Amino acid sequence: MTEYVTRAGIETDPQLAAFIDTEVLGPLGRDADAFWQGFTDLLGRFAPRNAALLAKREDLQAKIDAWHGERAGQPHDAAAYRSFLEDIGYLVPEPGDFTIGTGNVDPEIATMAGPQLVVPILNARFLLNAANARWGSLYDAFYGTDALDAPPAQPGGYDELRGAAVVAEAKRFMDETVPLADGRKWADLADVKENGIPLADPAQCLGWNETSCFFRHNGLHIEVVFDAAHPVGSTDPANIADIVLESALTTIADCEDSVAAVDAEDKLTAYRNWLGVIRGDLEESFEKGGNTLTRKLVGDKTYTDSDGGEHSLPGRSLMFVRNVGHLMTNPAMRWDGKEIPEGILDAVVTSAIGAQDVAGLGKYGNSRCGSIYIVKPKMHGPEECAFTNDLFDAVEDLLGLPRHTIKVGVMDEERRTSANLAACIHAVKDRIVFINTGFLDRTGDEIHTSMRAGPMMRKGEMKNSAWLKAYEARNVGIGLAHGLSGRAQIGKGMWAAPDLMGQMMIDKIGHLRAGANTAWVPSPTAATLHAIHYHREDVFEIQKGLPDAAKLDELLAIPLADGVNWSEEEIRAELDNNCQGLLGYVVRWIDAGVGCSKVPDINDIGLMEDRATLRISSQHIANWLLHGVISEEQVMDSLRRMAAKVDEQNAGDPFYQPLLENEDGAAFSAAKDLILKGVEQPSGYTEPLLHAWRREKKAQG
Repeated sequence: MTEYVTRAGIETDPQLAAFIDTEVLGPLGRDADAFWQGFTDLLGRFAPRNAALLAKREDLQAKIDAWHGERAGQPHDAAAYRSFLEDIGYLVPEPGDFTIGTGNVDPEIATMAGPQLVVPILNARFLLNAANARWGSLYDAFYGTDALDAPPAQPGGYDELRGAAVVAEAKRFMDETVPLADGRKWADLADVKENGIPLADPAQCLGWNETSCFFRHNGLHIEVVFDAAHPVGSTDPANIADIVLESALTTIADCEDSVAAVDAEDKLTAYRNWLGVIRGDLEESFEKGGNTLTRKLVGDKTYTDSDGGEHSLPGRSLMFVRNVGHLMTNPAMRWDGKEIPEGILDAVVTSAIGAQDVAGLGKYGNSRCGSIYIVKPKMHGPEECAFTNDLFDAVEDLLGLPRHTIKVGVMDEERRTSANLAACIHAVKDRIVFINTGFLDRTGDEIHTSMRAGPMMRKGEMKNSAWLKAYEARNVGIGLAHGLSGRAQIGKGMWAAPDLMGQMMIDKIGHLRAGANTAWVPSPTAATLHAIHYHREDVFEIQKGLPDAAKLDELLAIPLADGVNWSEEEIRAELDNNCQGLLGYVVRWIDAGVGCSKVPDINDIGLMEDRATLRISSQHIANWLLHGVISEEQVMDSLRRMAAKVDEQNAGDPFYQPLLENEDGAAFSAAKDLILKGVEQPSGYTEPLLHAWRREKKAQG
């Protein structure tokens, strides 16, 4: 049972209250009593409004369910469907011509194009790795992945043949991006100290420090490190020891889908880690190879230009923080006899922490433009975006921040947002800095919204469906139409396979060609490799030539499996795929509190999974179960067989608790509930069930 202290009518966890009072408000010189009274007033204004928005979601869903139910067995009438969505207010009128007015946006977001990381905020080591991933060794990225088309490194230390292939490929990259004069090649460069670097365009060279020369191409920076004493540099004719690329321009510290934060203990860890990043003093020590290593944030890079001027380049990724959505509450705080909405809690506390950066209290600083960057997920339509805008106004007033200090990234991952995207952008037009797409959550909501329309096509086929193509194209087209280019990020989703970098290098450049000036990658190494794409394509030029947004009717096409007669083998394969992925993720979430990790799929390929994986899998199974494609007996049979598979995949983990021997345990029970109770879950979200089962698991010790 949680014990609380009371602050101006808010019951709060004592440790969280002390943290806010002393570590967050204290350095800001804020009066704690005034803050808590203002927080109470803010809850009085926004908690009831939050509840009303959630009720509207359920009301709209009930009307859509009824509409489909009344037409069961009839062909889908797209025109009548669209008219119905307009009548009930699901679709709203377009806002007309407008351009976003967001100001004070850092160049990493507005005018530079490059990779973006998303990192679970509860894991300090991962958070530090991501924040430090602004720069990455191209030599290391090639040497350690299959992105390099060369024989793999042989065991037993440094493989010189592999190393030579790495150097050759990295220098070919330099030939592409920073060409030398007179057609010379970087592979032939020698005696740099005596002869310098003869560039085709000398303006690409920014300057030197003691060891490195810095270049710029397509707005991104490249560092070439010279070191004759280095094992690689000593054998290189130019003494080049490494080529380092500006990589993860931005990183999202995630309080949402990639974490299991269910109570005050978890929220305090999240907020402490965010404060450590903002102050610049976050550290994490760990054992590796028998030694204790300590991670901390790195400093900036400095160089001197040809005129003797001193300059610096940011050493760390520009940080966003992703708050939770509007749905969940958290026992960390209570007001008016109830847990407070977690999204409001996050908005207040993460912004208060961010205010220390605005005040210049950090060791390094995050935003150089005095902004706080918050990504807001899982908003349904423009009314919910307007709620966030008003909430951020109120938080700014509470903290004494200038209007629109708090910027917002809008995750376009709910169907009502996609269908009304222009109106959603308009609702936050003076603080928006980011829109993006995400296949998993968006597909989960697609299935849930049309749950009663009929059985859905298989997940693999969904990726080629008409609605998904329209969704991806509309996100870019609508963003460009309203002035996001040069002012904000237009992003694309995650490459989920961290071990398949070669395939990523083939496929992910498509995100740039579709008009995205950022896209998610699963690791710092992937960020360095993906940065190559931004040297090969000028996204801002591509954006100028893209067509107008796809039509709304294409987006509203429901991905039904009309006229399909699957074989028993096809049904079993789809069900097993869903159950294996669901169990593999749930067991780590419930038993270990791990919200994001590399989870082997049914083919034993490691995929970076977060909670969105569960939403699509559970909703797909629930849909097929509802429409009689499968039975509950088939579901349970698949869960048991896939539990054995997941147990086998985790056999090397000494802390793993098998699923198959513990069907009444929290993890297996949660997986079963996600499917069998999937139809009734709000918007198909997994959070209510996951949180309940995780709390039960924590209570068991």
